[in-house]
Amino acid sequence: MNEDIIKGQWHQLKGQLQKQWGKLTDDDIDIIKGSSTELEGKIQERYGITREEAKAELKKFVDSV
Repeated sequence: MNEDIIKGQWHQLKGQLQKQWGKLTDDDIDIIKGSSTELEGKIQERYGITREEAKAELKKFVDSV
């Protein structure tokens, strides 16, 4: 995962992230602040998946934008 991509495009990605993962709250987004590690953790927490699954889903998302 390229942390620079997420941090560099954070403002543009926030809305798309909430569309993709609707269980992420505004507070989650504020906590994440562009950190792919935090984002993976929140996806894992909200959706009850493994860290590896969250990482793979996030990679697919970033590759598609």
